Amino acid sequence: MEAVERTFLANLETLPAIVGFVSEHAAAMGVHPKRVMHLELAVEEAAVNICSYAYEIPPGEVTVRITPEPGVVRIELVDNGVPFDPLSMDAPDIKSELENREVGGLGIFLIRRMLDEVHYSRRGDQNILSLAVRHDEK
Repeated sequence: MEAVERTFLANLETLPAIVGFVSEHAAAMGVHPKRVMHLELAVEEAAVNICSYAYEIPPGEVTVRITPEPGVVRIELVDNGVPFDPLSMDAPDIKSELENREVGGLGIFLIRRMLDEVHYSRRGDQNILSLAVRHDEK
């Protein structure tokens, strides 16, 4: 299969379309259904952050690029929002009581736990969050 790409408005109303686009193509590229569910959760979390925080004057756009590689599917979420590396955030304290925890950071923690690879880069005026998942069940 070939790589596919689509650009969406970066607003919360487009989340179902973004997640549906990823799950449809990941499944067609041979990703195990359990791993497709992991991708859906990770993409939704990342897209919510882009829609909610990337643009000083919303809505902007988010481009979703899905690329098949041997045994792996790579998803890139690309936006032209303010520079932000979600991987630079400290891991959340998941052992302390809920009322003592800092707000935020749990989403990227879950993304890192569910997927096989997570990378961030800034190229020109673009944030690029790259997510990869193996085809097998894991």
